Amino acid sequence: MIRNAELKGSSFTLSVLHLFDDDLLGAMRTLSEKINQAPAFFESAPVVIDISRLHKKPDFSMLKTIIAQTGVLVVGITGCKQNDIRKAAKEAGLAIMSPANQNRVNDPIQTHTKIITTPIRSGQQVYAKNADLVILNHVSAGAEVIADGSIHIYGVLRGRAIAGANGRRDTHIFCLNLQSELLSIAGTYWLSETIPDIYAAKSVRISLLNNALDIKHLTL
Repeated sequence: MIRNAELKGSSFTLSVLHLFDDDLLGAMRTLSEKINQAPAFFESAPVVIDISRLHKKPDFSMLKTIIAQTGVLVVGITGCKQNDIRKAAKEAGLAIMSPANQNRVNDPIQTHTKIITTPIRSGQQVYAKNADLVILNHVSAGAEVIADGSIHIYGVLRGRAIAGANGRRDTHIFCLNLQSELLSIAGTYWLSETIPDIYAAKSVRISLLNNALDIKHLTL
């Protein structure tokens, strides 16, 4: 029997755009400013829109068109319970991220720790699903390490480190030599030029504090 297709489970990192009012053009301007800080990172990135704070039923076709002008792709919505709005979103070709999906994503239970002993080279990506990620080597520029839990790098970090990829805000990034292109925890990120110079090539711990990244020297 010849198989033309196969459906398998998988995991991808999705950013959530939270709309605080019905001003879609204002949201596009804010999003554009954020994307301009790291255009390569957000290019054609899939985005879920949180519409829980909107007062009016959005025009989803217009929403997709406006947000697409920033270079990201709207793939679904969340924060909606009204059946008519859910129907309109589906008719516009958008997925519905239900509360059940969100509870599963935010489940803090870790199943294991993923340990990598080899170098992570440019162009490579390593993802630890529902787990911490431990790298016992270097992470090259152009490489990306992602974990739903915390990330521990016992070497030089020159690439991107993304902890709390499933939205967990209590995760950390530990690194013995920080030279990173990008640091992110639960969607809050710094680019290389944002990282204070006093932490360059130092051992550090990064966490979230009051909805912003917080960095400290790591005591060895």
